[in-house]
Amino acid sequence: MRIRRAVAADVPAIVAMLADDPLGAKRERPGDPAYAEAFEDIDADPRQLLVVATTGADVVGTLQLTFIPGLSRLGATRALIEAVRVRSDQRGGGLGGQLIQWAIDTARERGAAMIQLTTDASRKDAHRFYERLGFAPTHVGMKLPLR
Repeated sequence: MRIRRAVAADVPAIVAMLADDPLGAKRERPGDPAYAEAFEDIDADPRQLLVVATTGADVVGTLQLTFIPGLSRLGATRALIEAVRVRSDQRGGGLGGQLIQWAIDTARERGAAMIQLTTDASRKDAHRFYERLGFAPTHVGMKLPLR
């Protein structure tokens, strides 16, 4: 397995993974041209790392790592993990843990003081997965949809 920065050609495989669960099936539209524009924005931003995990030529996992500079905690940078997905036929083999460890290592290398993530309240298996990796549910996340 190899983890690398995503390229535009990876977008359909990434979107397919985002859509391949009960929550994603309701909010994603594979094939929509909006994803290409979003990829361009992400790829152009030096504080964004959209990566894919590959085995051979196959994209089998993905995550986005965002670096957020801040004033709190003595001007600390936080790293935010988003959109972690492993292709359904690859789950249970440790790939998710390798992706998260890559994100932790990369955040540390780039000087982040903390790494954080959110996970939908309904994803109980994901909660257990992240807790096994050392994450703690220390805060309550809140969201307000704007569209």
